[in-house]
Amino acid sequence: MSSGTGKLATKAIAVIVVVAILNWVGLSPVVMFFFTGAVLVIWLFARRAQRREVEHIFEFYVATDAILREEERRWYGFEIAEVIEHGESLLETMPDPPPLHYFALGALYQRLGNHNAAAQYLSHLSEDERCDETQRVAPSAQLRRYVTMLRRLEQHPAAEPQTLSAIRNLELARQRSAAQMLLDSRSLIETSTAQSGTAEPAREVKQETFSPSAPLSEISAPPPIATVLHDIYQDEAGASN
Repeated sequence: MSSGTGKLATKAIAVIVVVAILNWVGLSPVVMFFFTGAVLVIWLFARRAQRREVEHIFEFYVATDAILREEERRWYGFEIAEVIEHGESLLETMPDPPPLHYFALGALYQRLGNHNAAAQYLSHLSEDERCDETQRVAPSAQLRRYVTMLRRLEQHPAAEPQTLSAIRNLELARQRSAAQMLLDSRSLIETSTAQSGTAEPAREVKQETFSPSAPLSEISAPPPIATVLHDIYQDEAGASN
């Protein structure tokens, strides 16, 4: 018996037990029917809300992959910033987000030229051992639902081909270039700080910082995507041809 079938059977048994108890205390069948129906409706709405939380994560991956891959399109800064805001809002719904989520946010911030925020997210992948999937032995309910839906996509790729393709593209980019992207962002931060100190030696240099959730007006216009990501997606395009 699969875990999903087992959980459904457990819930069904629980409902039967509750109905039996209500019958034992002498409630009328109408009241029992109303109570059972109300519980069922609440349970269905709760399951739908939980599923939508995971679907939002996959939608974020699809949007991120489109921005990083489709270089021929001239993405506006506010478009990228809105995707970032969506991705960051999802972090609040999951105490242990997938490592791929950090990479997606870091890559988007690097695309915008916000290297402080990019380095902050990308550093999770190499400096936080909890971002190693093999270390996630006590997942939250949200992460467990995410992994369950991910495995279903992998088992049935024809169901959501665009979503599965986006996830695979991002995973490949993460494996090949996350470490180099972090080094590039940190190098640019150091260079920018050094240049600021050289240009105004007599004045105290105020280091500009960026919050991962900075307002749209504080995010700079997007420069060309990092060379390392360009190479990865170019390789994939050549392989598909």
